[in-house]
Amino acid sequence: MKTVFRSAVLFLTLGSSFTFSAGKSSTEVLAHSTTSWDGTLLKSVTLENPEVRVLRITIAPRSRLPIHKHPVINAGYLVKGELTVIRLSDGKQLNLKAGDALVEMVDEWHYGVNTSDEPAEIVVVYAGDEGQAITVFKEEEEEEQ
Repeated sequence: MKTVFRSAVLFLTLGSSFTFSAGKSSTEVLAHSTTSWDGTLLKSVTLENPEVRVLRITIAPRSRLPIHKHPVINAGYLVKGELTVIRLSDGKQLNLKAGDALVEMVDEWHYGVNTSDEPAEIVVVYAGDEGQAITVFKEEEEEEQ
């Protein structure tokens, strides 16, 4: 009976917005949102063959990622370092430091910049259809226009 109760509490906690701690185990909600970091509502998706990918991405010190967008819903957690995400359309920025989480924009051109002297490391979870591209890079000709 204790196991059933603990499982029920853990299940309920995963969907709520507070930290739960029982002994040496704990659950902390890092991100829970219906919008991306820029306030845009997440798009409704229907997946025929769902596929989840978890990537650890390292951004070198004093470097910039290429302009890109994600056609799938994704969320990330900055494990170490600092990272600034910049939306191309209007320059809106999100400044992240180690321990921050974000729900990324879908189908919006953006890029990340690491202005620090240390690598930035982010773990990102992508949910899309099997084989679907998770990142689309903007071609240089488009950037110059």
